[in-house]
Amino acid sequence: MDITVQRNAFGRQVDSFEIDLPAPFLENGEVPYHTVFIRAPIITSVNGDAEAILKLPDERIVAAKQGHFLATSFHPELTSDDRFHRYFVELTKS
Repeated sequence: MDITVQRNAFGRQVDSFEIDLPAPFLENGEVPYHTVFIRAPIITSVNGDAEAILKLPDERIVAAKQGHFLATSFHPELTSDDRFHRYFVELTKS
């Protein structure tokens, strides 16, 4: 993907956090998506055909897509909400 990241941008594991973020591109998009960040990288830039699709309230990018590729700073597998996984599956079909 045509993105740049900074590893461990949020600090050590003790600095892990969770936050609900608006994700209108997801099914039932009016319901915020719960994100879990553990020693997470941050996407510092998106270039070319890549696009930022999810940001923190301070505008830092935490999810990007390019074609059928998807990158996240958070762990969607750690929640019971499968909307992000379903979104990824739909990307792979195009």
